[in-house]
Amino acid sequence: MAVSSTMLPLGTPIPEFELIDVTTGRPFSLADFADARALLVMFICAHCPYVVHVQPELARLARDYSNRGVGILAITSNDVAQYPQDAPEPTAAMAHAASFTFPIVYDETQEVAKAFTAACTPDFFLFDAERKLAYRGQLDSSRPGKGEPDGHDLRAALNAVLNGAPVDPDQRPSIGCNIKWKVGHEPDYYG
Repeated sequence: MAVSSTMLPLGTPIPEFELIDVTTGRPFSLADFADARALLVMFICAHCPYVVHVQPELARLARDYSNRGVGILAITSNDVAQYPQDAPEPTAAMAHAASFTFPIVYDETQEVAKAFTAACTPDFFLFDAERKLAYRGQLDSSRPGKGEPDGHDLRAALNAVLNGAPVDPDQRPSIGCNIKWKVGHEPDYYG
């Protein structure tokens, strides 16, 4: 089922978290990105066709921006009991196949997804140097079967943050597969 981002209010401070990388077993927290000029947090999963569609652009974004002081982290939060294809091992295989150079961490309790008000995959949250939300929304206007991803919207926001310029407040929600919540664990904002 395709759903849209919740559009968390701009200026919201980043939620604290510590989660384990599916490819290395290493824990990651905000402290790991203390020196980053901006921090991009993405909610993704291995099986979603919307994520599969944007995988090449996510790899390009990492290549283009990680050397410019942008921290990049992906989080997978789906219920793996019902969706085993999104478990850490298949997610790690997807990360290797897509040539991702950023960590992908597993949110087993789904509490981090709730703290971000994540609703879909992919869902993008860009925080500035003070770790205040500067952008939330779509990567670009492409969709599976409709255009090739170029990251236009997210790249414009990244460039603005890196240049100390205001990010355009006219932001369009991301659209993708709904996060697969554990039965009885669905958040209030998700409807």
